[in-house]
Formats: sequence, structure tokens, C-alpha cells
Amino acid sequence: MTGIIKSEPFVINIGPQHPSTHGVFRIKATVDGEKVIDAEMVMGYLHRSMEKLAEERTYTQNIPFTDRTDYLSSMSNNLGYCLAVEKLAGIEVPPRGNAIRVIMAELQRLASHCMAIGAFANDTGAWQTPVMWAFREREKILDIFEVTSGARLTCNYMRIGGVAFDLRPEFEPMVRRVLREFPPFIDEMEGLLSGNEIFIARTRGVGVLTPEMATNASLSGPMLRGSGIAWDIRKADPYCGYEQYDFDIPIGYNGDSYDRFIVRLEEMRQSLKIIQQALDGLPGGPFRTEVPLALRPPKGEAYARIESPRGELGYYLVSDEGPSPYRFHIRPPSFINLSALKEMTVGGTVADAIVVLGSIDIVVGEIDR
Repeated sequence: MTGIIKSEPFVINIGPQHPSTHGVFRIKATVDGEKVIDAEMVMGYLHRSMEKLAEERTYTQNIPFTDRTDYLSSMSNNLGYCLAVEKLAGIEVPPRGNAIRVIMAELQRLASHCMAIGAFANDTGAWQTPVMWAFREREKILDIFEVTSGARLTCNYMRIGGVAFDLRPEFEPMVRRVLREFPPFIDEMEGLLSGNEIFIARTRGVGVLTPEMATNASLSGPMLRGSGIAWDIRKADPYCGYEQYDFDIPIGYNGDSYDRFIVRLEEMRQSLKIIQQALDGLPGGPFRTEVPLALRPPKGEAYARIESPRGELGYYLVSDEGPSPYRFHIRPPSFINLSALKEMTVGGTVADAIVVLGSIDIVVGEIDR
């Protein structure tokens, strides 16, 4: 009589204190051997009641809050919020202010994607070298942010009506350096990983999202485009003059973790194209429209959205003509994109679940808020 190995499901916790969960986030996984048969997302460890706190502060005082949601994309979060306030109050931004915003938003996309692809390579087992290369290039962008805003991570640079400060003389040479040095870095990173047999084995066919699954889950950003859907807010609903710039929307064809990695690499190339155009055509004039210190928008509501590095980032505001928002709500792409994690991990292995989570590129600060 041959022996039969019997197993039974058991529950393991991945996180919340685990480097591969990319923050204080927990996956309560039910496994049968190495196979994941159920997965429950547990969040809330970083909840700070940011949306409610914002309803007690003035519109300008709320800008630093947005830095601390997606702390890897503070410029983008500043921008989304300021656009919502400007829409609510009917404020026009001067052309120079818009051009500076575009440059900063695309530099932020580059910096964020450096972190995304470096950490993702770590998750697949490509330890240390890719992430250190990515950090090295990201530092060049953070240097630009520090020169311009005085901060590297939580920049607090955007303002209602434009930006906080005009560009310093050293800004353009520093950006030109990034434009020169980033393309070889992207090519090098792609050459290092895209054809590596271990990287391919860990990512191809792992965490597959069909176009139907992606749209039904309201996914956006590289998650949606990796499944072959060319949807980008910068083209679908342009803001800050994005309609003036020539760039493409990269898409994947298999909807797996490998395609999401390739889409982010190609998005970095497109960001460089946008920065080059914006810098070459940077207009003169004022960088900000002056607004009252105690801004009181007319009664009403407004929703503004941008294409953040993680997808559609939206801010919903309601005004009762007071100095503070009556209602303040954020649509965070990390939270929405994470909703598909269970469908992407069930049926795979525990090791695959780590790769899938890394391919989503979450920031827990904007999930919990």
C-alpha cells in the first residue's frame, strides 16, 4: 500500500511587519502546502484620519497633508488637491505655473517608478543591484526637489493658483542632466532584467489580469495599461496643458507582472519626452495666481483627477463657503488597485503572491489615509 501525503489548509500572515508588503499591510493567506487557496487583505494599521482632519483646516493648510498620503509621489498629490480647489474656486493658473507643474509631476513619476521597479526586482529575487541602481538615479531627482522646494520627500511645493517658488538658476542644468543620464539607465535596467531567465520565470504568467477583470475592478495606471487598455488621464481628461505635449501610452498584452514592469519602464521614457518638451518651451511670466489667504470658494462641489504614478488620483471637495472644506475625500489608486489582489494570488504559490503584490506598487499611506 503506497503512502499518501495528506495536507490540510492553514492560515499564515504575510505582514504587517514584513519588507515584502511594502508598508504596514497584512495578507491573511490560507494555504494548502505552497498553494494559496484564499487571501484576505487586512489594512488600517496606518490610518491617521487625514480626511477628517482636513475638514478643520484651511484650504492652504491642507496641502502638507497630501504630501503624506502617497509619500513617494508628494508632488503629484499636491497637484491633484490644488486642481480640485482651483476647480471649486474658479482659479486660473498662469502658463508658467502649469509648465512647472508638468515638469515636477513627471520628475515625480520617474522617481516613483525608480522605487517601483527596484523594489519589484528585489521581490523577484534580483537582490540589491537593481534597487541600488534605481536609488542612485532617484537621488538625482530628489536633489532637484530639494533645490526647488527645500525638501526631498514631502515637498509641499504646489500652491493653489500655481507653485510656491519660481525655479532657481541651477534647476535647468540639473534637469538637463537627468534628461541625459536617465535613458542609458532605463536601457541598462531593461537589459539586466527583461531577458533574465529567473526574472521571466518569476513574473511571466504570474498575477494575470484580463482587460475585463481590470475594468470591472476600476483599476488604473500601469495596472490597467499592463492589461492592454490604453487609458491615461493625461490624454483622456487633460490638465495643466498636457494636451500640448507629444507622448505615447505604453500598454502590455498579457496582463501579468512582467508586463506591468515593462509598462513602467516605458512610462519613464515617455516622462522624459514630456519633461524635454516642457523645459524647452517653458514660458516666462508669473508662476502663481495670487489668491486670498483665507480662501472661501463658493458653495458647491468639485472633483479633480490626475494620472499619478500609481493611477487615477482624485480629490473630491465640498464647499459651504467657509474657510475649510465641508467634505474632503481622496480616491487613492493604491486602494482601488489592491482590490484585485485576491483574484491575482489565489491559485498561485506564496512566492508568487509576493511578486504580485510588488507588481501593484502600493503605498500604504494613501490606502489608509
